[in-house]
Amino acid sequence: MAACSPFQDVYGGKPLFLAVYATVFVGILFSALFIVSSLYSTGDSSKSIYTVGSWLSSSSSLPRSSSPLPVDVIGTKNISAYPADARLSRESFWTRAIWDLPPKSEMPDLKFFQLTRDMVAYRAKDNVIVVTFGNYAFMDFILNWVKHLTDLNVFNLLIGAMDTKLLEALYWKGIPVFDMGSNMNTIDVGWGSPTFHKMGREKVFLINTLLPFGYELLLCDTDMVWLKNPLPYIARFPEADVLTSSDQVIPTITDDKLEKWQQVTGAYNIGIFHWRPTNASKNLAREWKDLLVANDKLWDQTGFNDLVHKVLGPSVEGENGLVYAFDGSLKLGILPASIFCSGHTFFVQSMPQQLRLEPYAVHTTFQYAGTEGKRHRLREAMFFYDEPEYYDSSGGFLSFKPSIPKALLLDGAHNLESHFSLVNYQLKQIRTALAIASLVNRTLVMPPLWCRLDRMWFGHPGILEGTLTRQPFLCPMDHIFEVNVMLKDLPEEEFGSKIDFREYSFLQNPRLPKQVKESFLEVQLCDKQSSWCDPNNQTYGGAIRFPKHSTQEMITKLFSIHKDVKVVEFSSMMDAFQGFSDKERERKFRNRIKRYVGIWCCVMNHDPGHIL
Repeated sequence: MAACSPFQDVYGGKPLFLAVYATVFVGILFSALFIVSSLYSTGDSSKSIYTVGSWLSSSSSLPRSSSPLPVDVIGTKNISAYPADARLSRESFWTRAIWDLPPKSEMPDLKFFQLTRDMVAYRAKDNVIVVTFGNYAFMDFILNWVKHLTDLNVFNLLIGAMDTKLLEALYWKGIPVFDMGSNMNTIDVGWGSPTFHKMGREKVFLINTLLPFGYELLLCDTDMVWLKNPLPYIARFPEADVLTSSDQVIPTITDDKLEKWQQVTGAYNIGIFHWRPTNASKNLAREWKDLLVANDKLWDQTGFNDLVHKVLGPSVEGENGLVYAFDGSLKLGILPASIFCSGHTFFVQSMPQQLRLEPYAVHTTFQYAGTEGKRHRLREAMFFYDEPEYYDSSGGFLSFKPSIPKALLLDGAHNLESHFSLVNYQLKQIRTALAIASLVNRTLVMPPLWCRLDRMWFGHPGILEGTLTRQPFLCPMDHIFEVNVMLKDLPEEEFGSKIDFREYSFLQNPRLPKQVKESFLEVQLCDKQSSWCDPNNQTYGGAIRFPKHSTQEMITKLFSIHKDVKVVEFSSMMDAFQGFSDKERERKFRNRIKRYVGIWCCVMNHDPGHIL
């Protein structure tokens, strides 16, 4: 008998299967209608793009409950979902060469800057993306970070903006930037503050966002600089799930291998680390995030260290220097502090120079003057790109050749007494230079500073045992001066006029303009009774002979005659200035400089261990 229905023909004429098939057919029809209708709906397209800051409430505390990251919607917004003209502008923005300025037009909508997989794909190279983030207070650090990388021909980078002011500023400078949705303050929040910890937690959420995209992630803080392309070095360890920097100050190796993990006693520092998108690294990132969400008092770096030390060992097979960590499956490597330098291994120990190694990076840790101290250290090393006006002060510059007797520098034991004798001898000269600079409204170029003892925030025996710190050593300015206080705008009625200053390496900086370098006058101090001394301030081959123990009026007259000279350098500050004749001015000056120096820290096994 011929089948009267195609369904009967397919299913052998069984009515039960006919009903089932009809039900399936109707279901498919309704599903198709639903999909078509959704394509023409006007829903919020931003919902399929992940915003890092959405993990944080507007307050500084984190939500107590932990929900899984929306991996299914992270970056799934395909570029084809945008209109054709929007796609073209997005593609040109993501692929435009760094530092190429965008066309003059209105600022694009914030949705334009939301972090997506497409954005990372456009910027990544060899499956690697290099990322930093910050708020507007760190704008100059971020520009400096980008400049160093692009000078090294590293262009596969992205910047996360924690406030719209930074986002707009970076966009107009041609920097590839994405919106972290953090609604962060634009000011410097200060190390250790609740907002500082909030910024640190954003790093963890950002890692959890980026790893599912499938790209290797080199994530760094903004207060560091790259001196050498790190990507070839990182590629030497393809088995590593995570490579991290550390606060190790005692070398465990003398070449460019990874640190010997068994000998590392310093904390792992999350200011520079590299993640591969492996299951092991994703599990670590997820558990790290959950740990911080559950405890809003926990510092992000402490949480990371706690997790990776849950299991530490044995070594991964081979000579790669990796170790099994975290859950026993994560392959961890510790970047050598001799070439991925901390503020101590680079600025105090000069470890790369002593081991004849080329440093890849410098992170401004181990310093004592906040953000201003970090910036000044980079300036001392000539690693900071300032705006052109920084190198050409309108009032000109004052410098001097410091004088230190050999006995103070080298003789006798290195102890508190010899250290303070050396430092105080230098401070007297700097005090005189600051007084003259305040009188003539010039910017003082600080001299290099020498120390016999290191500075720490805990008790120590002068220098840290096992380190390569030489005695004496060229010490950072923040070891002696409160750089952040010197830069504050103190009330003039109480402290007198602000005294600008520059780092000791300023006049050797290749960014110093020609008109400053070539406008130079040397002031050679002499005894006023000497026939060689000239009280009329006549120049002899680019120099003048100026009497020692000069008065306020003599100093003022000298600089008024040579007001157009950019750099005036004294042959010495010993006995250069007799003192203020204006006692009110002197009072304000003394009030100011009392705040310029702080404490030395710290004596071992003594309470208090610091010395004012």
